[in-house]
Amino acid sequence: MDAARARKLADRIQQIVAEMLERRIKDPRLGFVTVTDTKLTNDLRDATVYYTVFADAERADTAAALESAKGVIRSEVGKQTGLRYTPTLTFVLDAVMDNVKQIDDLLAKARASDALVAKAAEGAKHAGDPNPYRVDAEEVGESDEGGEEGYSAT
Repeated sequence: MDAARARKLADRIQQIVAEMLERRIKDPRLGFVTVTDTKLTNDLRDATVYYTVFADAERADTAAALESAKGVIRSEVGKQTGLRYTPTLTFVLDAVMDNVKQIDDLLAKARASDALVAKAAEGAKHAGDPNPYRVDAEEVGESDEGGEEGYSAT
């Protein structure tokens, strides 16, 4: 099957599932769910629906609610897409929120480390001479007469 068509159908399935969860599925175990992505195989037989849950405590209950509502959601997907074979639905908890938290923690560590380095460097001076280029005393005297160093007025 064409990958572009599979992507369009995946987007349509994502919309259908999101609408079903918002309007028709009234399971009390269902938490604040956001459908983040849907992947459809090229043969259009299997659809994987990725979702996130707002509260970490509601993850298990939401997963159970989605499993119990899978048949109703699949039949609605079949009706609205008009496919000959309605794809099987698999709900997978998206790890985006965990990745975001991990990245935020790493950035906080980097900021703290940068602050420690900046604090340590406050009173520090560069090692070595203030003028790192060696200039002989004779050259300094000659260059003062002609203006710029290394240039002559001939």
